[in-house]
Amino acid sequence: MEIPDPPRTPAEAEAVQDALRPLLDLAGPGPRDPATIAGLDVSYAGDGGGTGTPLAAAAVVLSAATLETVATSVALGTAAFPYVPGLFAFRELPALLAALRGLPAAPDVLACDGYGLAHPRRFGLACHLGALTDLPSFGVAKTAFVGEWEPPGERRGDASPLLLDGEVVGRVLRTRDGVKPVFVSVGHRMDLDTACALTLALTPEFRLPETTRRADRLSRDALAGLAH
Repeated sequence: MEIPDPPRTPAEAEAVQDALRPLLDLAGPGPRDPATIAGLDVSYAGDGGGTGTPLAAAAVVLSAATLETVATSVALGTAAFPYVPGLFAFRELPALLAALRGLPAAPDVLACDGYGLAHPRRFGLACHLGALTDLPSFGVAKTAFVGEWEPPGERRGDASPLLLDGEVVGRVLRTRDGVKPVFVSVGHRMDLDTACALTLALTPEFRLPETTRRADRLSRDALAGLAH
């Protein structure tokens, strides 16, 4: 798995997105019965500011059948790009790819803490990682980044479309009764129905997927260890 050099300017970053976007398969249908799903998350030191901020990227692989953790990998690094809305993935990509490369085997699916198609340039982190790895991928975000939506029903599994310029770019999904919804969008080799079904399978007890919760915890622990 090649780790590309980070772009130097926003214009270069947008050119990378434009070059990779045609590689995406946004129709899926994606794996119906994956054996493993990897959660990916990054924690930053301090306020997570500019280029060079220390970070820890974590990949946590779960059994899709039992949700038991079967493999983990951490990569320490620094933010590779300034914070620019719509280009946030470039800050994290080198470390996330290094964490994936550290796993004993490639997972069947990547579940990202963030966005896929639900992105102003239709190329969020889940799309970027999917294009670079050619693994099925999707994103589950805590809050909306772009688009318009109506609140879904209050029961687990209720959903409503997330629209951007009249196009469906994701789904607003209730994972727990009466709890704030999450925002699901496809990344690569995945359709939206499959992404939402996997999100519900990964949320048996909490609002956020177990993939996100465990990767977040691992990345925070790794960053805390770096500080000592």
